[in-house]
Amino acid sequence: MSLPSKRTSILLLGITALSCSRTLFFAFQDPEGPNLFIVTVLALILYAASLLAWKLVSTTSAGKKLFFAICTQILIATGLYTIA
Repeated sequence: MSLPSKRTSILLLGITALSCSRTLFFAFQDPEGPNLFIVTVLALILYAASLLAWKLVSTTSAGKKLFFAICTQILIATGLYTIA
């Protein structure tokens, strides 16, 4: 997978962080629905963790780095769901 720029990878990490956060709070089945502020804060936490993972991976392939960062977001969201 050849990504044209670093900006594309960072944008994809932001989109997946928002979708993982929204999915996590949707799975709790709260009758009032998820709070937008809480979803945004969790998305920022997921984004920061995945950005850190993306920076620390020392592979030359941008696709592998992005895949590892997205898997980090999914694992954190799954772990939070199993804890709660």
